[in-house]
Amino acid sequence: MTCSSSSPVRTASRRDRRRGGALLAVLWLTAALVAIALSVAATVRSETERAANLAEGIRAHFLAAGGVEVAILRKLESFGGKADFARYPLDFPGGQAVVEVVPATARLSLNEARPEQFYAVLLALGVDPARAQEIAFALVDWRQPAGVLDSYYLSLVPSFRPRHASYQETEEALYVRGMTPEIFYGDYVRDQQGKMVRAGAFRDCVSVHGTTQAFDVNYAEPALLASLGIAPPAVAAIVERRRAQPFASAAELAAMGPILGPAAGRLRVGGNTVFTFRVTARPRRQDGRLADTSRTVSALVKIRKAGEDPPYQVLRWHDSTWSEVAEWR
Repeated sequence: MTCSSSSPVRTASRRDRRRGGALLAVLWLTAALVAIALSVAATVRSETERAANLAEGIRAHFLAAGGVEVAILRKLESFGGKADFARYPLDFPGGQAVVEVVPATARLSLNEARPEQFYAVLLALGVDPARAQEIAFALVDWRQPAGVLDSYYLSLVPSFRPRHASYQETEEALYVRGMTPEIFYGDYVRDQQGKMVRAGAFRDCVSVHGTTQAFDVNYAEPALLASLGIAPPAVAAIVERRRAQPFASAAELAAMGPILGPAAGRLRVGGNTVFTFRVTARPRRQDGRLADTSRTVSALVKIRKAGEDPPYQVLRWHDSTWSEVAEWR
């Protein structure tokens, strides 16, 4: 009688346990599905943002490339006029761009500079004096008809011989003894506030089409300005002045003569027939705002004499390069 009365209780208990197990399984399954859904959603969002950034980067690149073409045409229209330099905005339906026209006279000539000029630039870039002296000697030795460093280059793996002729490309300087990618391309260092900032680069101070006489004040690198003997406060003043408003005439440059000292005679406004056209562009989003993505394209162009066809020659084209304009926003 006792056994028969307790049987329904045990049956109900087993039924409740089965129901509890089924509910627990449903809860775990729901949690797993939610986790999978969240993971898929995060992946889709990440891929969507990556695709959007890629698309913005492509648009920015073609805006910058088109800006280079526009800038060359504008230079042809104004060539020989007062404005031998420029930094100006370009508006496109699909975005905005900033054009920089850098004359070759803003850089030191790799083919004509003396060892002490290279040495001064390298010191201004923060290179150790012993290494700076080694690099300066090697830069001149590379272009000499008969150098003394051939045995060093032949001992490298892989080995090679110096050109023993004029530099044809700025990048050749990367191969001379003592030069490093950090010195040539520049590096990022922390400033006093701990922020990563770009240090000067040797390649931005020299060119195969450069000069050794007077340098364009609007675009000469701070390290190149310092190598002329200009004091650091004066270099900072020049950089701030031209960032706000480029020098438009020799008279404006002469006004800074008191702080420049003897080096004032080594500066000029304007360039020659070889220019670097550098354009930094940002595409416009559907809501009208400019994207954070930017791309910079540059071209080294020689403007030919009036009547020659074609009127200009593109010497070098860089699909990706650096510009301080990209860091201003």
